[in-house]
Amino acid sequence: MNLKSLSVDGERLQTSIEESAKIGKTANNGLLRLAISDEDKIMRDLLVKWLKECGCEIVIDEIGNIFGIRRGLKPDLGAILSGSHLDTQNPDGKFNGILGTLGALEVLRTINDYDIKLERDLIIADWTNSEGAWFSPGCLGAGLWAGRHSLENAYNQRDRDGKTILGRELERTNYKGSFPASYTKWNIFAAYELHIEKTTFLKNNNKQIGIPTETTALRWYKVWLEGISNHAGSLPMSERKDPLLAFSKMNLTAYNVAMESDDILCTIGEVQAFPNSCNTTAESVQFKVDIRSFSETNALNFWETIKNEFSKIAKEYGCRIKTEESWELPKTSFSDNLRQIIFDTSKELGFSSAEFPLSSGYDMSEISRVTDGAMILVPSEDDDTTYKECEAGANVLLHSILKTGK
Repeated sequence: MNLKSLSVDGERLQTSIEESAKIGKTANNGLLRLAISDEDKIMRDLLVKWLKECGCEIVIDEIGNIFGIRRGLKPDLGAILSGSHLDTQNPDGKFNGILGTLGALEVLRTINDYDIKLERDLIIADWTNSEGAWFSPGCLGAGLWAGRHSLENAYNQRDRDGKTILGRELERTNYKGSFPASYTKWNIFAAYELHIEKTTFLKNNNKQIGIPTETTALRWYKVWLEGISNHAGSLPMSERKDPLLAFSKMNLTAYNVAMESDDILCTIGEVQAFPNSCNTTAESVQFKVDIRSFSETNALNFWETIKNEFSKIAKEYGCRIKTEESWELPKTSFSDNLRQIIFDTSKELGFSSAEFPLSSGYDMSEISRVTDGAMILVPSEDDDTTYKECEAGANVLLHSILKTGK
């Protein structure tokens, strides 16, 4: 058959995504499926079922990463790895991450439909705890696989409410596998990740396919503030040592300092106040700072600047402060060779494309540290993506894999 005319089944891809969207569906057609939750287990079970139906060998490693393996004619050549994640933010949309895993599944199904013989193994992956919305850090499964975390530390990560640890939840959901969670146990030749774009570059520039060149350096910091809790009616305003008030000024300070920079993105989106009562001042506040820059030096210098400002503010409001770095994702560049394959494939299929850097972290940011990796993006603004755009991205993934799998 003429492989150039081969196409994924767009309706089947849509059905798979819609089936996924039922598991953790929210009232506004969003999706809430936190990593290692009951909803995540149901979705993972469904993925494993689908992979088995495709004749895949299933491997689940120590951190719960799922791999469906379709054997090639010459496994010693090294495998092609493709996938993303099925967990979501709190909440999220039905395409973010999900398209990457189920799009890769659709590619596998299409290759099976036409009984195409690949030289290399094809591996479909679902990475554990990519979003980091419930357990920290993000991209945990991929990062551990790439050798950047210890298994013991990963197992002991507490959920955001401090009620349980990740290792315990992996056991409870039967996704604590025994296969070593390390890239050294695999022979990976190349890796692709299909994903929705998280900005508006493609839509603004009327392009159908995005080919990222690199991802930003990303750092998370934890900050603890301690003051004195008092009843709302018992202490004059001038005598209070209120960490929530100090935090308010810190948040504004971080924003203002970031606005003075050309390439810094700073976000404080997670804040916890204790005892979190309407009629008492807070005793303590914990929050996280997300810093992104295409310069590692700029990111570090920015943190030092605002950390010093935070210390001054804490002193001003009579609060104690403690800080620590909780996660860092170094700047990542993607494979020139694989990016060229994606560019050529897009052109051959009649899709316009563009290369640009990304200011977000992805599982491929970790994977591409240990093998050649690249990403394929489709337009999306606030998870607003059409199924035609999903199909286009899956077709680019399909033909890129076919070229790489020879």
